[in-house]
Amino acid sequence: MYYTRKIDTFLQEWKNDPDHLPLIVKGARQTGKTESILHFASNNYENVIYINFALQKKFLKITADGYDAGSVIKNISLVDPKLNFVAHKTLIIFDEIQENPDIATTLKSFKLDSNYDVICSGSMLGINYKTINSNSVGYKTDYEMHSFDFEEFLLAKGYSQSQIDSLLSHMQNLEPFTENEFEIFRGLFLDFSVLGGMPAVIKAYLESNNFSKALQIQKQLLLDYEEDVKKYSTGVEQKKILEVYRSIPAQLAKEFKKFQYTKISPKARSKDYFGCVEWLKDAGVINKCDCLNFPELPLKGNVDNNKFKLYFADTGLLVASLDEEASDDLRENKNLGVYKGAVYENLVADALVKQGFGLYYFKKDNSTLEEDFFVRTKDELIPVEVKSWNNKAKSLTTLIQSDHYPMIKQGTKFGNCNIGKSNDIISFPYFVCCMLKRYLKTLDSWLWQLTEAEVAVATKDN
Repeated sequence: MYYTRKIDTFLQEWKNDPDHLPLIVKGARQTGKTESILHFASNNYENVIYINFALQKKFLKITADGYDAGSVIKNISLVDPKLNFVAHKTLIIFDEIQENPDIATTLKSFKLDSNYDVICSGSMLGINYKTINSNSVGYKTDYEMHSFDFEEFLLAKGYSQSQIDSLLSHMQNLEPFTENEFEIFRGLFLDFSVLGGMPAVIKAYLESNNFSKALQIQKQLLLDYEEDVKKYSTGVEQKKILEVYRSIPAQLAKEFKKFQYTKISPKARSKDYFGCVEWLKDAGVINKCDCLNFPELPLKGNVDNNKFKLYFADTGLLVASLDEEASDDLRENKNLGVYKGAVYENLVADALVKQGFGLYYFKKDNSTLEEDFFVRTKDELIPVEVKSWNNKAKSLTTLIQSDHYPMIKQGTKFGNCNIGKSNDIISFPYFVCCMLKRYLKTLDSWLWQLTEAEVAVATKDN
């Protein structure tokens, strides 16, 4: 069974654009790239040419005579004469391009030739996308695919798009959820939190309705990631990359979650490991959250390169990587706060990245003032605080009320709480964090100006 993904809409819009460019779909391994592309292809093209460079080594030399579309098609036909190229009716899929990155150089020619649509796909592990991005500049479109987000999980569970959109409506109107709504969506989100969004895990859970098979797949995925590190890295770097990767759960268990190389080894230094962090980030395995020098715009270029936090790109894999007792507690009792808030922070980081946000935090030197994340609207910087329950947001309150941070006028808090507003802080339950970007885009600024009592009156009629 195929489960609806957000890339489905993107692919349809891409095809419908008469000037569409060749497409590169990239992302971490096993996030569902190939399945979604093939599903789209079967429903939209009369003829599909599918080449998998990892499984079909015979196609690895199709660029031997040059990077022009004609030479490539000729060589494909020589390898397999049964393949049929029908102009303007054919989609060519080059899968696992990390095994043959030179294929990206052909995309300019395919666009200029304009007889065939082309989609490339591959894992970000083992491929230098910085190099690929320099090829065919202006003649390709890039799309990064992630694992399931909570919206996609709800669709897979059978909820309609209108039911899912109602969550956003609650946010826009600052309308608290009914007790029944809150408990249902909270329960679903807790399930999603321990499952994560890897397609194989989601499918195993939906088909079996239990976590045991899902856990087995998660454990295997963790091993697969480590095997890929060994495959695509070499020498001493391989060992260091694995050390960084394996240390993340323990790093997140600390009260202050700044990544410390000394937690890997007492003698570890940033110069020896920084490249390993970037390798894992570029591979889509982890998300890196940079520390701001000061909470103000612009965000990029305002970071301390020596301070950062690391999160798993999929929260379910984080849960599966924890010590057995913590992992079991999370699965059986859904007690996400058992691991010092690490799971909640990872959930929000995961949701922000999947919406296209960069990850930034702030920690004031020699102070308890620390803000988990920051996002921005067109003109404002909005701090985002993550709470295990509905705790007071002390740092968030300080940032809003202090004259030292003029760009911050209001903030957002995610916790185990219903929707509410108090002292320029809007509180949301965790299960709507995947909709933050859409909420900010449609935000009626007047809501921020109202008092808590005024909000109750204003939203009553909406």
